[in-house]
Amino acid sequence: MSFRTLMVAASAACILMACTGPGAKGGAKPEYGTFGFDTAGMDRAVAAGDDFFSYANGTWVKSTAIPDDKSLWNTFSVLAEKSAGRVKDLITNARDNRDQDASKVADFYASMMDEAAIEAKGAEPLRPELARIAALSDRKALSAYIGETMRADVDPLNYTNYYTDRPLGLWVAQDLDEPERYVPYLMQGGLGMPDRDYYLNPAPRFVALRDQYRAYIATLMKLAGYDRAEERADRILALEIRLARSHWSQLDTGDVQKANNTWSKAEFARRAPGMDWDAFFQSAGLRGVDSVKVWQTDAISGLASLVGSEPMETWKDYLALHAVDRGAPWLSKAFVDQHFAFHGKALSGTPQQAPRWKKAVGMTNRALGDAVGRMYVAKYFPPEAKAEVERMVVNIKAAMAQRIEALDWMMPETKQEALAKLETMRVGVGYPNKWRDYSGLEVRADDAFGNVERASRADYHRELSKLGQPVDRDEWFMVPQEVNALFAPSQNSIIFPAAILEPTFFDPHADAAINYGAIGGVIGHEITHGFDNLGSQFDSRGRLRDWWTAQDKVRFNRAADMLAAQYDAYKPFEDAAVNGRLTLGENIADVAGLSAAYDAWKLSLGGKEAPVLDGFTGDQRFFLGWAQNYRSVFRDAALRNKLMTDVHAPGPYRAQTVRNLDAWYTAFDVKPGQKLYLDKPARVPVW
Repeated sequence: MSFRTLMVAASAACILMACTGPGAKGGAKPEYGTFGFDTAGMDRAVAAGDDFFSYANGTWVKSTAIPDDKSLWNTFSVLAEKSAGRVKDLITNARDNRDQDASKVADFYASMMDEAAIEAKGAEPLRPELARIAALSDRKALSAYIGETMRADVDPLNYTNYYTDRPLGLWVAQDLDEPERYVPYLMQGGLGMPDRDYYLNPAPRFVALRDQYRAYIATLMKLAGYDRAEERADRILALEIRLARSHWSQLDTGDVQKANNTWSKAEFARRAPGMDWDAFFQSAGLRGVDSVKVWQTDAISGLASLVGSEPMETWKDYLALHAVDRGAPWLSKAFVDQHFAFHGKALSGTPQQAPRWKKAVGMTNRALGDAVGRMYVAKYFPPEAKAEVERMVVNIKAAMAQRIEALDWMMPETKQEALAKLETMRVGVGYPNKWRDYSGLEVRADDAFGNVERASRADYHRELSKLGQPVDRDEWFMVPQEVNALFAPSQNSIIFPAAILEPTFFDPHADAAINYGAIGGVIGHEITHGFDNLGSQFDSRGRLRDWWTAQDKVRFNRAADMLAAQYDAYKPFEDAAVNGRLTLGENIADVAGLSAAYDAWKLSLGGKEAPVLDGFTGDQRFFLGWAQNYRSVFRDAALRNKLMTDVHAPGPYRAQTVRNLDAWYTAFDVKPGQKLYLDKPARVPVW
């Protein structure tokens, strides 16, 4: 599809929302306010040019209490609660469905909710695993155990935002260099706290957290029946600190060029001595592969060295601790309470555990997500909603193409590559074309712990089964009931699950300007991920390839540096700021995606002026729709964690993205001297 074809398609695809306006469909009203925006949540005492987030959301922030079982509360949380409630209803009625997957969903959830049976078993479900660990006799057995218990529990699409407490994590994905084949990737792991800085940072807050973690380890070991728990806790924490020293930082982990390392299996013994790699690969199910992608090379070498140097008793204590910690949420109340006291209260500041049904829904979604998703979309995602969003995507892709064509700093050969990438970008809306098969997963209504373990193993073997098979470019990496969206670089595809296509992000009865600012900004955001600091390194086939002229790359990087510096200046705390480099890709996607959504909305008007509604112009409503996306309040511990580990800036600063768009200044009469005002040369459109 050429640029001209994109534009013709956009012109033909009159967006229903843009054609009708709010309330036109059978007189239905939008969920928020009179036109899709909650004007009661504004704080009009704040000037838009001083703090647009507070102007749009300030009263909502002041009147919103974070639920006791949450570490933060935002627009995504509201929709996640809505989705969870719907899923609970679907699950509890699943037995009425004769479908085999529905029965498994019902049994899985029932096992999670059977507290009496779980309590009666106490720590017994752990005993077989702990006995296996106790029987480990040498480095070969240890290496084999690490391989056998490795799981595919890392995020293959967000290279910095992943987490596994197992010594190594695996995912199987397209080869960065040859995207027509699958390869296995090894990722660093093994830490019980979220990031290396929790172990290495000398600040008093992190010293206190390390003390709390040590106490938590000792408590868990005692609950599991181990003697000398304090002594074991000291050894385990010391080992994790050594592991953390070899871990890559979040920024290094996100550097795809640095992480694109291919090691032949024969090279592991030389590059990472200490482990018995033959035993590891054999037990990990990787006998048939010739080479492996090693993401964080220093961490893999550091782990292997520690396998070779640390006492076996220390390793057995460490492995036992993590087996207990992983299983704790699905064991008796004593384990559940201790797990929450550290992971919930200490790390995130959450004062109260979520109701058990919410945790059960979450784990059922994780284990049988597509089975639940089929029920979800059948009831909650009408074909009309899918069609409207797909038409919106066409308009925004066309606007993005127009923006690329108009760039005065980009050479024609780079533009040609960028347009080719945009034209071939796949878009999935609502749900996948093909559902996952769960026929091989055993689910028992009386075995919560076992169900979780079997589901985890099934996920791992599903990943392994991709090796040697044709690449599935239509694969989804989310489930329909998930409140999120993504761009997959190696697939050159974007996905919008059904559960995010709800108010405030998308309301079929809302004003078009609101929808374009809200879900349109998200659509533009995901499209732009194909052209951010990470996505721009992949070509239209999903191959890691430099398709830029040297001159264009210099100009792009200059703009990216300006945007990183802009976000570095945001400081939620005196001693902690947004990391503009860590959040750069998301910030580029916000700025350029919102710009493309604005252009698409203007195109959808067909040259007409948008009406004034309740005193707000169309442009004002567009930007308010964007700001409403990012309503958020945080507990301090959660916000600090986010600043360190999340590639997204906190919501209030994402709302301030508008300061880079000229139209926002006109819409709200923003003047020099106001806090968000930027001189034109300092505004960073990037694309």
